[in-house]
Amino acid sequence: MNCLETSAMPQAAEAPAAVRRRWPEQGYTRIPNWVYTDPDIYRKEMALFFAGPTWNYVGLECEVPEAGSYKRNWIGDKPVIMVRNEAGEINVLENRCAHRGAQICWQNTGTVKDFTCPYHQWNYSLNGNLQGLPFRRGAMGKGGMPRDFDPKQHGIRRLRSVNRGGSIWATFSEDAPSFEDYCGPEVLAEIDHMLPGKKLKLLGYSRQLIPSNWKMYLENLKDPYHATLLHTFYITFGLWRADSKSECIPTGGGAHSVMISHNEGKKVTEATSEMARFRGDLRIQDLETVTPRAEFNRGRVGGAWIFPAAQFGIQANSLKTRHVIPRGPAAHELVFTYYGYEDDDEEMTRLRLKHANLLGPAGFVSMDDSEMLKQVQTGVTGYPEGLGVVEMGGRDTRPADYMVSEVLIRAFYEFYREAMEL
Repeated sequence: MNCLETSAMPQAAEAPAAVRRRWPEQGYTRIPNWVYTDPDIYRKEMALFFAGPTWNYVGLECEVPEAGSYKRNWIGDKPVIMVRNEAGEINVLENRCAHRGAQICWQNTGTVKDFTCPYHQWNYSLNGNLQGLPFRRGAMGKGGMPRDFDPKQHGIRRLRSVNRGGSIWATFSEDAPSFEDYCGPEVLAEIDHMLPGKKLKLLGYSRQLIPSNWKMYLENLKDPYHATLLHTFYITFGLWRADSKSECIPTGGGAHSVMISHNEGKKVTEATSEMARFRGDLRIQDLETVTPRAEFNRGRVGGAWIFPAAQFGIQANSLKTRHVIPRGPAAHELVFTYYGYEDDDEEMTRLRLKHANLLGPAGFVSMDDSEMLKQVQTGVTGYPEGLGVVEMGGRDTRPADYMVSEVLIRAFYEFYREAMEL
């Protein structure tokens, strides 16, 4: 059993009335629509899952290549900064001034010698230590800070962080278990598969704002059932299909998951009759778009969802992380970070960039997802007392070796209900 047993979660204080809602009697095979819309539920999620004893993805080491390089990011709704210091170490700092709380870092990326808050110019080192502030002794003999003001007590908070294969993770909690125990062996194996210790090379980003609750994207990445039906591009060209060898593995008590498939190319089987969007007549002039070059994964695609908000995966030759940033109960930001390895040849780098067009805001595949999530959010908002049904593949939470299953979503809500005390 890894660290995501719900007993490891902090005990909730007396909850607002909206949080004390009752879950449907059918249990985790039903999802009440109000979990996507209730502001009290959202606030509790931010405190429990993002500010609690969890490990959160912040970025890749290659995004901050030299001293002073930084990347702004969010853990839930809390802004943070990933920065490399003069000693070459990577820190994760709260992105707020110790004086009045203003964000000190406004740009997504950049390079600095230190950080200065724009509001009152308090200045901090790359380790978050307060180095100076204007008028500490006042002006013209008047004002200033008290004589016993100690700068050492007023730095920016530095979070616990770890580097796993070039990926940076942080937690606000001193009680969080080790990153290894938190992830468990199945998820660690996927991270190590994608990040085998080779030096990484940043290729680029895409980002979009999706008008749906953050959990809807989490569910979307735990839902192979829709991928075998919605995505014409996937099913037609064999990139992800119901009749492919596959695995759906809930782990972390249901919070994490591993979902993989094997690319078998374009084909017609008895299963294609169930795929309304399969286009046997559809051909693509540029076959390279759907034909990956053989590499370490040997045609194995998919990856791991690391709760609460990150996924590592490979599609064709595109290596990427996905990071979900909640933006209130009814919206989330989705950020793709595309990368390769420094020892990739020029041809492989070109393919990684080309295959990145499968996903992202205007991707051949995932533009379908963002539109559908918007439509789902509209539907559940209008009917907050309605229920979602997740019984495809049965009512259990055991691993499945087939695609037509909602087991990963069921396992997640088994975890979620107990953690949220619903």
